[in-house]
Amino acid sequence: MDAPAERREIRQQLAARRRALTPPQRMAAAQGLRRSLEQLPEFHTDARVAGYWATDGELPLNLAIPPLAERGQQFLLPMIGRERELRFAPWRAGDPVEPNRYGIPEPVTPHEWFAAFQLDLVLVPLLAFDRRGHRLGYGGGYYDRSFAFLGDQTRPTEPLLVGIAYAFQEMDAIDAESWDIPLDYVATDRELIDCHATDHGTPA
Repeated sequence: MDAPAERREIRQQLAARRRALTPPQRMAAAQGLRRSLEQLPEFHTDARVAGYWATDGELPLNLAIPPLAERGQQFLLPMIGRERELRFAPWRAGDPVEPNRYGIPEPVTPHEWFAAFQLDLVLVPLLAFDRRGHRLGYGGGYYDRSFAFLGDQTRPTEPLLVGIAYAFQEMDAIDAESWDIPLDYVATDRELIDCHATDHGTPA
């Protein structure tokens, strides 16, 4: 099987496994994710924190978002902009959203938006990851294209990229493409993984 076909199969398998989770399993995972994110100092202090609207079985951020507002931090959702890059608009619970071309909810006519380089922390959706920060996304390349400027910088730097995933989405290794932008951390329902750590052994 060639590499693109293998990636498609992995995406299909993991997406199906996510969709098969029961509501109680998703709620337990959301609680675990919040505990993992709370181990990250930047999650408590960064001014602009971008995330995503969970669809197709993605790990929901519904328990991670309220503490940001309580601390006066700004939460933002991605919007598809020109040149297939993402821009990010502030969103608070109750603000209206509408589906984009992929059916993913986006803020409706936001009063302001920010480019990727203006963010402090980004919670990145994914289908698979490894402990070195390599990520298998959805194939559109939006995040890699939007954060390509990080490829020329010493990491970690701002914005900090934190992949969000169920623990079962971990793989031993993902072959990175030349355009892939690696993650700084991965927060799962079980742990916070530092992708810059020297020891990437299997967790106990």
